[in-house]
Amino acid sequence: MPGWNTQDIPDQSGRVAVVTGANSGIGLVTARELARKGARVVLACRSEARGNAAVARLRAELPDARVELGRLDLGDLASVREFAAGFPYERLDVLVDNAGVMALPYGTTADGFETQFGVNHLGHFALTGLLLPALLAAPGARVVVVSSGMHALANIDINDLNSERRYRRWIAYARSKTANLLFTHELARRAAVHGTDLVAAAAHPGYAATNLQTTGPLAEGRRAAERLVRIANRVIAQPAQAGALPILYAATEPGVQSDSFTGPHISMWRGAPAPSWRAPWTLNDVAGQRLWAASEELTGVTYGALKA
Repeated sequence: MPGWNTQDIPDQSGRVAVVTGANSGIGLVTARELARKGARVVLACRSEARGNAAVARLRAELPDARVELGRLDLGDLASVREFAAGFPYERLDVLVDNAGVMALPYGTTADGFETQFGVNHLGHFALTGLLLPALLAAPGARVVVVSSGMHALANIDINDLNSERRYRRWIAYARSKTANLLFTHELARRAAVHGTDLVAAAAHPGYAATNLQTTGPLAEGRRAAERLVRIANRVIAQPAQAGALPILYAATEPGVQSDSFTGPHISMWRGAPAPSWRAPWTLNDVAGQRLWAASEELTGVTYGALKA
């Protein structure tokens, strides 16, 4: 995959895609490039205003683009269920579980889950499960879960998934990103066991300049930290257009393997897509199955067609 870029994306005509968090950053780039190649793309966004602005922007840039907004708040399971119930297509070829939050002060979702675990993992777990019939209706459908190299900071604590005993923002973030990889691992295993051709793959953008890095400092009014992050984004990070490449590769390139992990090839930081290192604990079958069972219990969403 040396030098792989958006020009290498195969034709996506006739395919339906959902990209969460598609109103800005990596999600917006991913939605744009899928639409550019002919896919019908649903931008699943929490803010209706920002989502509509993103749709308008894409239609202005790509007049023939088939893009539409879907209201989705991953921090509210009622919203996740409403989105899935209202999904207007019988098949779903590509689901990109991209939206996320990072290093926030402690908070909880509408359902009482720690925010980073609730949004980054549980919301996407529920969404994927509720959209599973549409995914299985599309031959060779892809689920791409966006994790992070930061997962290496911490394994999950199955006995304290919501960080109720002790909360450290970066550890909580790392655990949510480990959860993303364990979810991908177990989804890929179940899809294979049941003989489906569903591909579950993970990807990460390296260090890409998006508004994700500034959310935490802004939430706490830490202006100095926010300024430092903005400077680092300008000087060190790669642009969102480059950060989206591993996600687009995992979503579209023929031959992508289930449970693969794609990221930038230069020290997992920047550059063209390449196989990425992942912590050994993200390939643990027992941990994946235990997290899956806990996620089903917490969300109330079960994957009927892919039972253990």
